[in-house]
Amino acid sequence: MGIDPGLTRCGLSVVQAGRGRAVYPVAVGVVRTPAKDELTERLLKLSQAVKEWIRDYDPDVVAIERVFERGNVSTVMHTAHAVGVLVLAAAECHIPVHMYTPSEVKKAVSGNGRADKKQMTAMITRILGLAEPPSPADAADALALGVCHCWRAPALMHQAELAKQHQRSSHS
Repeated sequence: MGIDPGLTRCGLSVVQAGRGRAVYPVAVGVVRTPAKDELTERLLKLSQAVKEWIRDYDPDVVAIERVFERGNVSTVMHTAHAVGVLVLAAAECHIPVHMYTPSEVKKAVSGNGRADKKQMTAMITRILGLAEPPSPADAADALALGVCHCWRAPALMHQAELAKQHQRSSHS
């Protein structure tokens, strides 16, 4: 499950890894919370939506964008609140969470860590064989997070296994 966190618009996606680099889209959507609502109500709505998606699609893992400083402290704080709630919702459902920076996702999906939204949307549309580009951008970003994890997970699992082996050999 890929999540592009945001307090006003939160992109959600579910993709299925296939053989090799094949990835198949399962579902994509955006949860919106009105800016006029109280912060607590908005965060509750995000948590409930993610838990509903987890119940409906039973993902093995959640890939979420890591918050980074964008210059606007208020935006960063709102996104950080959303990330905390979304990670907690996954944890409450016993789903492991992996975090990726925007540049990691861009590099994995497009080969360019500085790709713009238009390039990323075009790549996701092509990679997933979609009839039309996902909209809004938050939906495309959520799909990109799912694809990024599918392609990086084998390497992450290999690194974890190597670390375990190293740990065992240093204790013997």
